[in-house]
Amino acid sequence: MKSKIFINQWLLLKPYKKHIITDSYYLKLSNDVKKTFEKGTESFLINRFLDKNEIEILSVFLVSYLEDLVSDTNIWNTFIKKHKEIYKKPLPFYEFDEYFEKEINYQDVCFLIWYFLNCYQKNNFISPYNEFIFKSAEKVMEIFEANWEFAPENEFLKTFYELDDKENDFYVNRKLIDTILFETYLFFPDTGLKFREDELKIINKNKNDKNITMYLNENRDHTLHKIHTSLLSLRGKEWASEIIGRKHALSNSFKNMSQKITGFFFYKGQDPKNVFIEHIASGKQFKMTKKSIDTISTSTKIDSILYIGIAQWQGEWWFSGIFTQQQFKAELILDEKNSNTSRNAVNFLAEEKKKIKENLELQFKAFLSFNEGNEIAFMPTKKIESFIESFYAFFNNSLQLTEKEFEESKQRIKNDSFFVKDDKNEFFKDFSETGLVFFNPKSGIEVVLKANSAFPLPNNPYFKSDESEEAIFLLLVSDSVSLELANYCIKNCRKNLPFFKKGLGKAYLKDIDFLMRFWKREFYHTTSSMTMIGKE
Repeated sequence: MKSKIFINQWLLLKPYKKHIITDSYYLKLSNDVKKTFEKGTESFLINRFLDKNEIEILSVFLVSYLEDLVSDTNIWNTFIKKHKEIYKKPLPFYEFDEYFEKEINYQDVCFLIWYFLNCYQKNNFISPYNEFIFKSAEKVMEIFEANWEFAPENEFLKTFYELDDKENDFYVNRKLIDTILFETYLFFPDTGLKFREDELKIINKNKNDKNITMYLNENRDHTLHKIHTSLLSLRGKEWASEIIGRKHALSNSFKNMSQKITGFFFYKGQDPKNVFIEHIASGKQFKMTKKSIDTISTSTKIDSILYIGIAQWQGEWWFSGIFTQQQFKAELILDEKNSNTSRNAVNFLAEEKKKIKENLELQFKAFLSFNEGNEIAFMPTKKIESFIESFYAFFNNSLQLTEKEFEESKQRIKNDSFFVKDDKNEFFKDFSETGLVFFNPKSGIEVVLKANSAFPLPNNPYFKSDESEEAIFLLLVSDSVSLELANYCIKNCRKNLPFFKKGLGKAYLKDIDFLMRFWKREFYHTTSSMTMIGKE
């Protein structure tokens, strides 16, 4: 294990590529920190979880935290501020007799080691209360305390997280999000690592494809807009808003930046300022500013098909990511108009959200009536499909739809189905004999298997106490289970579940929301994938 960390490894966690004078100081500290992981029982334990290169990156990661505080780049301090805002304390897990904001803290180092380990260990959860984390943090803190007064400020690093108050260009501001998610030490083990892994997959799959650069650019842009960090389940735009500070003129612009829409559009013309496009699947009209794209010829035929990405910045829609012109295909248009996935791409828009919320409220009331007042129905998996079909029939009858609306509704339910055609009552048979159907107030029908034993409820005949811990972990950790169902269990069942009464389960309960943000990440924020039933 005894080897040296080199400058290229240090720069891997930096938004610049050529070393500067302060890097030499911090590189030496990184090697000093690495030595603490080479001695004692900590060395044996950490080698169980990380390989040689990962231990070197961990050392660089921890020293970058020191550099961040010394240089006032406001990365770590933003996380602490945001965590305190949500949970009324600086950090999860640890007790605080005293905590020094904007200075190095022992608890910070404990947390950072835990966070790094769990980002790299996808298949194992390492407890934040592990003794080797405490001992390792003590040794690292000795080095940090000895250097706190002498470590140099990296003024160059700070410039990467600053913006002019009057900088309104979408692409300049988008670059800050890119820097935060992909080139900042705090998110390197998380979004930075995932982004690099995805890039490598694209390169390996398409190395002989002439369009590989386009694929890589679109992946970067898609990830930048969509991904949430494991820390607090926030998007890059939210971190950017907080890092530059709420008093900054652009802070709200970042907060209000829209999700990205990527899909097929009809070209509808242009004027000197905008290109007019129509989202094929939903029929929504958009004006795309020519500040972002001026390559679409005025001679382009109306209703030509474009495949393009757009995002709203400061009230204008900007081109973002990918742009290609497609040959006209009637089949493509029909597929798009019938695609719930494509239609749902615009669900986040205010008018769509309002319609969906109203419809979900109606469905929720109908589900309670249909299911004897219960939000969850427990049953053999072979009955799940017929239960859902019966519920939707019950709901549609309650709406008093016209015959045309009823037929449209049936088709949309079919399109939305959990089940594969001709596999009736067989879809779940290889997974579990029993399952549950939950009506999620934020998204609608949710089917979950192997979780019945997390719910000791009167209407659940399938609860097995010896399987409850495994079922609870499924609810808490799985990104295929909604936050709402996990919280339903915690709120309504924890008093009757031994897991939450003792040991680590009891300890985790006080930070369970933080942990679910960490585990579920983008799936922490439930969104509806429904389309309107019987109505446009």
